Amino acid sequence: MSGHSKWANIQHRKGRQDEKRGKLFTKAAKEIIIAAKGGGDPAGNSRLRAAIAAAKAINLPKDKIEAAIRKGTGEDAGGDLTEGFYEGYGPGGIALMVEVATDNKNRTVADIRHLFSKHGGSLGENGSVGWMFDRKGVISIDRNAYDEEKMMELALDCGADDVIDDEDAWTIQTSMEDFAAVRDALESKGVVMESANLAMVPQNLVAVDAAVAEKVMRLMEALDDNDDVQNVYSNADFPEDMPED
Repeated sequence: MSGHSKWANIQHRKGRQDEKRGKLFTKAAKEIIIAAKGGGDPAGNSRLRAAIAAAKAINLPKDKIEAAIRKGTGEDAGGDLTEGFYEGYGPGGIALMVEVATDNKNRTVADIRHLFSKHGGSLGENGSVGWMFDRKGVISIDRNAYDEEKMMELALDCGADDVIDDEDAWTIQTSMEDFAAVRDALESKGVVMESANLAMVPQNLVAVDAAVAEKVMRLMEALDDNDDVQNVYSNADFPEDMPED
């Protein structure tokens, strides 16, 4: 199981998704804005199509989706966002990749550096941990929608590289180059996707004990709570029996 997926599952069990609905809306709208820079028509923009699908999955209102598209295409003000990554180490030497979408790089890097320091980590230089991760397409599908044999058959027929059982979901991985084609192929077969996006997938996971895991999770949660942060990835292999708050 990927460290990011397990962390997301733990967050869900703690009820953080409901607590953070407003922030989830903001992140979804930012992804639409950035995606729409490549064209405002979802039919010809696979990233925008995926962003809209993800936004609908969390019930982002239609008017907010449309407003985000207009910002991205430049029809409305507010679309001046830059995306990028910050890299660093968390407690226990765990590698972290922080994906951001910001209108003020100086503010963002200062905030990210402060959060790393506050939670026992350190912000690194570009490339310091990026070599430990691969940019891949990651598609999540309800675990109860298909049995393993059918899911594997569908994914491979559509050109995916792998299918991983992530407890509550099937996680399909693709190369970055094949992501859009695989997503479109699954969509054409009527497969309902809970999420579909490009992500930083660790090449190897590092096992951590419960004490270190709690510290890493506090840092990841603090980073994720920052308004400029879209996603946080780590190479931590969290224990299965993480306590719930």
